[in-house]
Amino acid sequence: MPIDGRDDVRVFIDGVEVRVPADISVAAALRHAGCESTRRAFDGSARAAFCGMGVCFECRVRIGGVERLGCLVRVSDDMDIRCDA
Repeated sequence: MPIDGRDDVRVFIDGVEVRVPADISVAAALRHAGCESTRRAFDGSARAAFCGMGVCFECRVRIGGVERLGCLVRVSDDMDIRCDA
């Protein structure tokens, strides 16, 4: 079913199936799905995408088992996204 007139894709965020717009980044998909953090800092505080352009490294996630910056990767159907948070 299209979201806002766009096609959507199925992704898996920490094993949970979520449908998101097909033309967004992984970082945006995480926010769209309600994920407020992607990892924990050394002091235990929650961290999430900040800059949205690959400079801050706060959106690090595992995509298909490989650590990537979520803001620089577009979602694709059946993508497996794992957060440390």
